[in-house]
Amino acid sequence: QVQLVESGGGLVQAGGSLRLSCAASGSMFDFKTMAWFRQAPGKQRELVATIFPGGGTNCAPSVKDRFTISRDNAKNTLYLQMNSLKPEDTGVYFCNTPNGPWPWGQGTQVTVSS
Repeated sequence: QVQLVESGGGLVQAGGSLRLSCAASGSMFDFKTMAWFRQAPGKQRELVATIFPGGGTNCAPSVKDRFTISRDNAKNTLYLQMNSLKPEDTGVYFCNTPNGPWPWGQGTQVTVSS
């Protein structure tokens, strides 16, 4: 049984920064590819960034050079550092493994005002 708990969202102005966290329990976390997804109002969930067990990463073109995904395997925790935020980054952010997925957590709301 895997539980995913996202945190760290909030309301920020355009150009601001946030750091999101995802705590994954019961997941064999260190062996899994992990990813951040987001769902904007009225849109489907989309992939934002991916990190592989060895530490390699991929980011969606829309966030490349602004977002950084990282992980702390000892803590079973995934992070997303978001800089230079734009209004179009607004949405609910979720973590999960692309290879499943596990049951989705509640997500954490990110709202970027213009």
